[in-house]
Amino acid sequence: MRHQFISHAISAVALAALGPLPAIAADNAAIKEKAAVCSGCHGENGISQTENIPSLAGQPDQFIQWQLVFFRAGSRKNDQMQPIAEAVTNEDIRNFGAYFSQMTPPKAADDSDPDLSKKGAQVAVGRRCASCHTDSFAGTKAVARLAGQREEYLVKALHDYKAGARVGGGVAAMADVAYHMSDEEITAVSHYLAYFK
Repeated sequence: MRHQFISHAISAVALAALGPLPAIAADNAAIKEKAAVCSGCHGENGISQTENIPSLAGQPDQFIQWQLVFFRAGSRKNDQMQPIAEAVTNEDIRNFGAYFSQMTPPKAADDSDPDLSKKGAQVAVGRRCASCHTDSFAGTKAVARLAGQREEYLVKALHDYKAGARVGGGVAAMADVAYHMSDEEITAVSHYLAYFK
């Protein structure tokens, strides 16, 4: 727990050093060129077509910035992301946050299992997901957009939080929520959010 607090404190200082969050035009050629490396995994226009790789399109600006800071500081681990994050500058982090946040988020497909979504909706209410992620699950500020995200990625993220392999920003709210969830609840809520419209 102390280690998580220290990691968060370091990350908070690093994010504060980034300075104010400017609005940046998504069509800036230099930003698009730098962000092209992201599309190899996260998909064209920020919409992932790869299992266990999240879509970035429409994620809140600050959320993207925080995740890059977490990867760069080593408090969030991923073999592919860490070397990339270590090479990005503070300006790149600000630019990537603005760039991906302005993209159109993925549209949920037609629900393949409405009964599972119904169970997932009950889990979302019981676990108070909307209190941080908003009623539309579009996220806000440093809180992730969940609506339309890849289902298997949501399952993985929740299991990572539950196992303590991933930390969230500020307080350890996600670890606390996920820790108390059963595998069935994780499966149901992930399905519900992936198909949420």
